[in-house]
Amino acid sequence: MSSESPALARRLGTFDASLIGLGSMIGAGVFAAFTPAAAAAGSGLLVGLAVAAFVAFCHATSSAQLAAAYPTAGGTYVYGRERLGPWPGFLAGWGFVIGKTASAAAMAMTFAAYAAPPGWERPVAIAAVVVLTAVNFHGVTRTAGLTRVLVIAVLIALAVALTATWGGGGPDFSNIAGEGLLAQGWYGILQSAGLLFFAFAGYARIATMGEEVREPKRTIPRAIVIALSITMVIYAVVAVSLLAALGPDGVAGSPTPLAAAVENGSSPWAAPVVRIGAAIASLGALLALIAGLGRTSLAMAREHDLPQWLAAVHARYKVPHRAEITLAVVICLVIAVADLRGAIGFSSFGVLLYYLVANVAAYTQPAEDRRYAKVFQISGAVACVALVATLPPLSVGLGVLMFAVGIVYRLLRLRIAN
Repeated sequence: MSSESPALARRLGTFDASLIGLGSMIGAGVFAAFTPAAAAAGSGLLVGLAVAAFVAFCHATSSAQLAAAYPTAGGTYVYGRERLGPWPGFLAGWGFVIGKTASAAAMAMTFAAYAAPPGWERPVAIAAVVVLTAVNFHGVTRTAGLTRVLVIAVLIALAVALTATWGGGGPDFSNIAGEGLLAQGWYGILQSAGLLFFAFAGYARIATMGEEVREPKRTIPRAIVIALSITMVIYAVVAVSLLAALGPDGVAGSPTPLAAAVENGSSPWAAPVVRIGAAIASLGALLALIAGLGRTSLAMAREHDLPQWLAAVHARYKVPHRAEITLAVVICLVIAVADLRGAIGFSSFGVLLYYLVANVAAYTQPAEDRRYAKVFQISGAVACVALVATLPPLSVGLGVLMFAVGIVYRLLRLRIAN
């Protein structure tokens, strides 16, 4: 860490850290990610969900083990630099910042799709980014406090949606099997796993905020496991409910499958509650994304992998205010000009490579820092490569292009520095 950049304040306990992870994972993904997964694998998305959950568990154990040893802002960017060298660390950080910037824009536009009147989607999405950046600007305890409210609201909306879906005997368990769990083949199942992994990746936000957690060696691993375990259960229940209510084709054919499942049931009155919940979930995910992006950018700026101007920490609020404001501007520009179709796949590409670095870094840790067997790191690394290879070709192509831009940027910076 650069001596010119002050440290962040340690203000988060296990409960708030777990909530930030939950707010990142139980976001818009639970309302929308099942649609592309069903299109890829049909009812085999259940197998894909199990694969994604296992891969997420492998990555979570690696992140927890590394975060306990390196409790500073930046997550896998820092771990890659410490364990593997500057280049792997840079690639991890670049993948996170680029992928999650696109994901943040997608979350803002998902919120606007549910909350804005027709024609006002982009202005409302930009306004959401501005407001949540202001919340983050005023300190991590403000972020945790708003996240607590948003997570509770989303859980209530999900409970209403599931109760309404199952009420009146509408769902049919025979719909779940469809043409068979393996009807779309293993390629489709792995593609669905890669797309659903997007929904699980939020636990990384806990690690990237490691410099703001009290007793990090105890708190970070515990918070990651708690947040991921709760999320796995919720996603499994939602997946089974959607397939029982709509069948694989119905899930694949609806951009808002939970709302469709409720509308098909005996309690259509609950559909507005689901839509409100989706909007709130998008805000929760966006809030956590802005916080995590700011901390990773701070860490990269401290090591001159991003402009050092971004390494400033606000004297009063103890947040990376310049990094957060700069990223908010970039997110707003993306919202203003970009077509965000395929954002889930693009984000998954960057995040899977980010976790590839995390697994390799955790594998190299000495025995005194090891909390989990090496088989989890090996499995996680192999799964990263396999899932990236099965993502939609456009997502892979855009991801390769953006990583090439990052490599060129760092090579030019090193040449100038020398």
